Parts: sequence; C-alpha cells; structure tokens
Amino acid sequence: MENNRNFKLRIITPERTFYEGEAVMVEFNTTEGEIGIYKEHVPTTVIVKPGVLTITMEDGVRHAALHAGFVEILKDSVTILAELVEWPDEIDRRRAEAAKERAEERIRTKTPETDMLRAETALQRAMARIHTLP
Repeated sequence: MENNRNFKLRIITPERTFYEGEAVMVEFNTTEGEIGIYKEHVPTTVIVKPGVLTITMEDGVRHAALHAGFVEILKDSVTILAELVEWPDEIDRRRAEAAKERAEERIRTKTPETDMLRAETALQRAMARIHTLP
C-alpha cells in the first residue's frame, strides 16, 4: 500500500532517465536558494543551481551531484529536467578536485578575458561533485 507522504519523482537528463520512483522529500539548490519539497508543495517551476541533490525515500536517503536544469513541482509529482546528474559512484574524485583547483585559479588570477560566470559555475559543479562523495 502506497504511503500518502510519497510523491512521484522523475529526474531526466538528455542521455537517460536518472531516477524514477517515489520520494518523501527532495532537496536541491535553486537560483533563489536551497529548497526542500514534500508532497502537496505549491506548484511552481524553478531553475537549478549546481549542488547536492538529496532524495529522501521511505527506506533511506540518496545523494547525487545535480548541475543544471529546471524543475516542475506539482502537488503530487516533481520532475527535474537536468543537463547532468551524477551518483557518487559515477564521480572521479581526482578529476573533481582538479576541476575545483582550475576554477579557483581562474577566479584568483582574473583577467579582463576571464569569463567569471563560467569560472564560478565550474567551481560550483566541482564542489557539488566533491560534496556528494562519501
């Protein structure tokens, strides 16, 4: 029997259906700040900001690195259309740490040619990967 606290969660990338199932809560970063969604949330659409995605289910919690996308929130379902989402076992720690160092260096040694938005986004993505790892 389905628990009435659950809602349907779908996470889709251009390459795959990353996750499809029931959730009690989902948490992630948006351009407006951190958000936690339960069933019966006010319907809305939000823009994802890179960070850790936390999926709380009846039987546990899973984390993933969520990089960019849009989220449609309805009363009984949440759909995340993401450019990229990664489970911890899909993340290479050394590559993530190297990307973090490169982004920090670009920010630190800023020149007129430095695309600061791109450098800051690269840093946020690297940090999301690192914080997702156990």
